[in-house]
Amino acid sequence: MASKLILIAVFILDVIAFGLAVAAEQRRSTAKIVQDSEVEHNYCVYDSDISTGYGVGAFLFLMVSQVIIMAASRCFCCGKPLSPGGSRAWAVILFIACWVFFFIAEVCLLAGSVKNAYHTKYRTIFSENPPSCETVRKGVFGAGAAFIFFTAIVSEFFYTCYSRARESFQPYDRETGVGLGAYK
Repeated sequence: MASKLILIAVFILDVIAFGLAVAAEQRRSTAKIVQDSEVEHNYCVYDSDISTGYGVGAFLFLMVSQVIIMAASRCFCCGKPLSPGGSRAWAVILFIACWVFFFIAEVCLLAGSVKNAYHTKYRTIFSENPPSCETVRKGVFGAGAAFIFFTAIVSEFFYTCYSRARESFQPYDRETGVGLGAYK
């Protein structure tokens, strides 16, 4: 049966990653346009950059979780063969879904963290258009959190189905050749 220690460890890592992604969404950087003291230039002033750290933390916790699941299942390519049946079929489907959700979550977290860390540094003359104070869009870290949630659920089910299919495998232990002893 599936190792409860692995399931619990992965669940805890996924919950931490989810919490960090939600915190990153709540603490996204905001910017405002400020005039300098000489009233000749406008520039952007950004508030706290903490959500970049939260996003990177969620990225790393989710990656560790995925590494643990893939190491425990030998990434589906090494070890004992799986017995045919529903558990193996579900394990294959969930393996693919797990990687798709993981990839989307990691892209959202990485893109959100990079965009949140980027701060425009240029100034504009007061008579020109105000500077573009770029910030991360609302919902990028939220999408990452949603896909962390999906990854967590699918990876737990994948590991359970994989373990069930691996343990029910019965090797064929009779002679594999064609028996011609009766025809001599």
